[in-house]
Formats: sequence, C-alpha cells, structure tokens
Amino acid sequence: MSPSVPLQEMIRAIRSARTQCEERGVIQRECAAIRAQFRQADNGGRSHNLAKLLYVHMLGYPAHFGQMECVRMIASPRYSEKRVGYLGAMMLLDEKQDASLLITNSIKNDLAHSSQYVQSLALCTLACMGSAEMCRDLAPEIERLLRASNSYIKKKAALCAVHIVRKVHDLGEMFAPAARGLLAEKNHGVLHGAVVLITELCERNPETLERFRKTVPDLVQIMKGLVISGYSPEHDVAGISDPFLQVRILRLLRILGRNNETASDAMNDLLAQVATNTDSTKTVGNAVLYETVLTVLDIKSESGLRVLAVNILGRFLLNNDRNIRYIAMTSLQKIVGTDHTAVQRHRGTIVDCLKDQDASVKRRALELSLALVSASNIRSMMKELLIFLSSCPAELRSNAASGIFNAAERYAPSQRWHIDTILHVLTTAGGDVRDETVPNLIQLITNASELHCYTVHKLYRAVLTDISQQPLVQVACWCIGEYGDLLLRGECQDTEPVQVTEDDVLDALETVLQSHMSSPATRGFALTATMKLSTRITDNVDRIRSIVSIYGSCIDVELQQRAVEYNALFKKYDHMRAAVLERMPVIEKNSPGHTNGESTGDTIKEIQPAKVKQGELLPPQQPANQVCDLLDLLGGSGEPLQPSPAQGSVAPGLPIISPAGGDLLDLLGGLEPTPVASAPAVTVYEKSGVTLTLSCEKQSDSGLTVTLTASNSSDSDISSFTLQAAVPKSVQLHMKAPSGDFLPAQGAAKVTQMVVLNNPNKVGSTHMHRQYCFCQ
Repeated sequence: MSPSVPLQEMIRAIRSARTQCEERGVIQRECAAIRAQFRQADNGGRSHNLAKLLYVHMLGYPAHFGQMECVRMIASPRYSEKRVGYLGAMMLLDEKQDASLLITNSIKNDLAHSSQYVQSLALCTLACMGSAEMCRDLAPEIERLLRASNSYIKKKAALCAVHIVRKVHDLGEMFAPAARGLLAEKNHGVLHGAVVLITELCERNPETLERFRKTVPDLVQIMKGLVISGYSPEHDVAGISDPFLQVRILRLLRILGRNNETASDAMNDLLAQVATNTDSTKTVGNAVLYETVLTVLDIKSESGLRVLAVNILGRFLLNNDRNIRYIAMTSLQKIVGTDHTAVQRHRGTIVDCLKDQDASVKRRALELSLALVSASNIRSMMKELLIFLSSCPAELRSNAASGIFNAAERYAPSQRWHIDTILHVLTTAGGDVRDETVPNLIQLITNASELHCYTVHKLYRAVLTDISQQPLVQVACWCIGEYGDLLLRGECQDTEPVQVTEDDVLDALETVLQSHMSSPATRGFALTATMKLSTRITDNVDRIRSIVSIYGSCIDVELQQRAVEYNALFKKYDHMRAAVLERMPVIEKNSPGHTNGESTGDTIKEIQPAKVKQGELLPPQQPANQVCDLLDLLGGSGEPLQPSPAQGSVAPGLPIISPAGGDLLDLLGGLEPTPVASAPAVTVYEKSGVTLTLSCEKQSDSGLTVTLTASNSSDSDISSFTLQAAVPKSVQLHMKAPSGDFLPAQGAAKVTQMVVLNNPNKVGSTHMHRQYCFCQ
C-alpha cells in the first residue's frame, strides 16, 4: 500500500483484511509512513496523516507518537489543520500528560479569535480535556465569553464553565452573575447551557443555592412558555416542545425547592400544569412526566399534588414498556414510607407485576410488595407472596423468603398463622432460607405453648411427606424430640386425629439419619431428638440405645462425638438422664447476647445445673457471663475431680468439681467467651466458712488466666490446703505455685493460685443444636 493513500483507501484495506495478523500488518505499514511524513519539515498533508492516525487510534492501536503533531497543528493559522489538531488533542491527550500544557497558550489565543468557529474549537477542547491548571488560567476568558453577544459562543462557553466548576470548585463564584444573566436569553441552546451551569453551581455551594432561589419565578416562566407554546419545528420532539430543556429545568427546580417552603409554593401550579397537560402516550412525554413526579416528591409540595404524582407512577405501571414500569416501581419504593396510603391504591397493579417475565421488574415488584404489607392486608398480601414464592426464579427465592418472614413477624394476626406461614415457606423453599430461620422458628414454637401439639403433628406429617427441605426437617426433628409425648398421645383438637406409635416416630427419625439428602447438621438434630425420646417413651428405650451406639463410630466427627456423649449418659450418668433431657424452657425473644443460636453479646442467661444425687456438692448458681470464659475452655471434662492423697488432704467442705459443673457445662459447647478482657471476681463456693472466688482474664481467643482466691471465715485454721483442677485432653493446663497452703481462721489471710488454660484447637466450640438437650 502506498504511503500517500487517502483515508478512505486505508479504511478499505483494513476492513478487507482476512485475519488479525493481516490487519496489524496494514496498520504497521501505514503508521511507519505517517511517522516518516511527520518528520518532514514541509509537509502539506499533515491533516490528512493525522486523520488516518486518529482512525488507527479508534481501532485500539497505539497512536501516541501523534501528540506533538496535534500541538503543532493547533498552532497553525489554517482552520482545516486547526480543526483536525483540536480533534486529535481531545482524543490523544488528557490532563495527565505534559503535552497538554503546551496547548494552553494556543487555546487562549483562539478564545480571542475573530472567528466564532475557531473560538468554538478552543471551547470544546478545554471542556473536554482541560486540567485544573488550564482551567485556572483560562477561566477569565470563559467568563468574558459568557457575556458575548453571539449565542453560538455563549452556549459553548456555558458548558465549558460547567467543566471548570467541576475541576476547580472555587471558581464557581466567578460564573454565578453571568449564569443568571443567561436566563434572559431566548435561544434554547443558551438556556440549556445556563440551566446546566446553575444546577452545577447550586449542587456545590449552599450559599449559591440560596442566591439562585430568587430565580424560581424566571424558571417557572420559561417552563410555562415551553408547555403552552405552539408547534415549533426547530424544537419539537414527538409533539413536546424541547423536552431536553424541560427536563433540565425540572431538575433545577427540584434542587431549588428542596427543603424550602417559599420556592416550593412558587412552582406548585407549574408542576400541576405540566403533570396534567403532558402527553403520556409517547416516551418523550413520559420522560418529562417522570422528572415532574421526582420534583413533586422531592420538594415541599401540596398533598393533592403528591397524590397526582403517585397516580402518574401508577399509570406507568400499566405501560407496555418494561423500563417505564421499572422506574415507576423504583420511585414508588422510595416514597412508600411517606405516602403509604397513596401507594396502597396501586397495590393490585404492583402485585400483578410479580408475574412479569422480566427478572428486574419482578425483583422491584417483590421489594415494593413486601413494603406494602401492613396489619390490615397481611392475609391477602401473604397469599399472593406465597403464590409468587412457589414459582419465582431461584435467585429471588432467598429475598422472597426473608421478606415473608419479616412481614409475618411484624404483622402476624396470630401465632398459629405465623407458624403455618413459616412452615409453608420452608416446605416450598426450605433450601433458600437463611441460617437463622431454624433457631428463630424454634424460638417461636417454644413461646406458643398452646400450639405445641398442633405444631408437632403438622411437622411430623411434613417429614413423612418430604425430607429434602433441610431446615424444615431440622425444626421437625427438634419438635419431635421436645414434644414427642404430645405426638404419641394423639389428642390434638386442631388437626385430624392420627394414631402415631413409638415405632413410627423412631422410623421417621432413622429415615432422616440414613437419608443421603440429610446434611450433617440435620443428622445431629435427628440423633439428639432420638436421644430425647428416651425419656418420653417407655417401650423402645433399648432401640434408642442401639441407634445411638451405632453412630459412636460414625465417620462424621461431630455426629460421633455427640453419640459418644449420649452413650455416656446411658452408661455413666443414667440417673441424670431424665433431668438432662427435660424440655427446653421458653426461649426469651430477642434475648441479649444471642444471635443465630450463638453467644455474641455481653449477657448470657443463667444456666440451671442439672439435678444430681443427694450428697453431691455443687457450687451455687452464678451468672454465666462471669464464668463463660472458663466454661468455654473446660469443654469436656471427664470424671469428677477427686482430691489427690499425694497433695495433702482437702479441708472438709471444700468444693469438688462434679459432673454437673464439668461434663454438663462442657456440653453447652457453643458458648463463646464474653468479649471483655477480664471478668469480675465471682464466688463459686461458700460453705462451712470456706469461700472460693474465681476471676478470669482473657489473654487471647484460645488462652485464659484464672485466679482462684480462698479464704476461711470459720473459727478453726485449715492446714495442707490444696486446690486441684482437671481439664480435657484438648485443653492445656498450667497451675502456678499457690501463695500458701494454710488458711487461718477469721479470714486473717487468703490463699491465691493462678491457673493458665489454653485451648489451641478450640475443640469445645459446637453448635446450638448440640446444646438444647443439656441446657436446662
């Protein structure tokens, strides 16, 4: 290809290339020829070569070697070269490159040129790529051109001033007087530029905003002229007179009328006129109406005008254009809190949008429908939402389920309706609900004591029908374990009488345990429910023991540990099994310190120790928030701690850590340490004059320092006093030397000893569903 081919020939050659490699070859040859001609001192085809280089740049190939040629052509006196040079500067230069500073003087000279076309080239270039330094240097020139007599120059100068204000905020005051004067112009291009400039100034400076509020009557007059003007072929778009200028004026009025009563009153009549006279059958009219609605809703408008705006959005919902329906629901979503009654009138139309084929429209319709739910329409709205949930796309199920849960919790007419609604959601979309759904539903069920029989029967039938919805199965297993006696009794007035035997219940739980669809967490619920049934049934305890023992060698470590602990209850602590497996107490709603079944706050409810045989010594009950650090690390202590003869005899009445304070507290598992550096001292034992206090100081997530302090208030001295401690294998114990082994009478002195506990693997932490059958 010849180096002197015209632009059209080069474009034709590039487009005719069959491969990418062939195209690169054509461009490389042409770029080499362009470079060679750029180096020639007298080159008459500079604009021709730069135009070809700009096309190469548009294709994504490097063209930076043409930057200096742009600078030279901008300084040329010929308009044809100057035009291509400015175009090249806008495409190849930006404010970060040093070459852009070389054209500042050329732009300043061209701004004072006698030709309006040369001036417009300089204005467009400055507005496109002017840096902050260039803007500061040339701002006086732009302000001068804003006062020029030529409308063509003024509209370009106004848009250039907008760029300067965005780059250098401090220069806004310079353009404010001239911008206000431009509102008196008749040329629509100048008016459009003036409105954009004033909008930019008002958004950036509150003082300027107050000053321009005085221009509201002028803007209202301009807008009225556009609304009532006849046909003008120069500005008419689909029957609307200059909709672009109308939209810009409405946006400026919205800014000026926001939080200002006087300015809002001045524009109320105009907005009503625009809302009623604008044709809504075409997209152009809908654009103007939409801006009108946004302005009405954002200013301090009259109540009747706001209802009119909401009705316009209601008409948008019936439009065939999905984009219009989408923006209508987006706007209604913003005002549903302030104009709830007005939006409620369009509830039927909004619910119909749930059936739209467009996923974005469905999402907006779902959000708006959930926002419209109230105590008066909860039943009808929930019916529609549950129908939608059964057929909605997978990506919306989670949001729909969460929204239904929140609405049911706020506006449920009764507890039974609330439970039925949640169970319906779990049956329909159980795999898409959030993790906190299971503990929240369990909490709701425990608080509805009169519905325990109804709930356990309904959940039992649900498990027999489908065990694929894991959250539903988990709740069902929990209820069967807690209220299995009510299920076996078969006396439920709210449901059809169904005779359920002990074998039927155990068969259902075994099915869950053996199903490949059951998650490890679900199997844990089922195993725990099976264990709890051992105190609620009479004839199949041996079968339960057999089921539990099978899982003592399960490959799942969590399930195996659970089964081993349950076997221990059968073998070692059978006398305590009935007390340990009692029904859970009523769970207080929104109890502080608990979220999703785990301890996260500063308060943990008092833990009731299990019943033990008479004669065993137990420390008095203490608030768990003061000893939870220690309990977290003592996860899984084994046999009761007995005094060691090698360490001396223990004084009479000294506390001995029993299973109730060791094993059972370990089974609380999920309690996390209280998030404080240290806890106040708490008395853990007080009997026969001997008092033992304990204080904990958390060193790290897995480390804890415990300080034990003993005193003797009796009348006799105690000698050879020794403190002992035992921990599971997963916890490292280091007992430092005590301050002494003699406790004088009448509290004359105290014995202190520090114990350092470390649980590097945090073995003691388990989930909430592991706690419920032990925490009484």
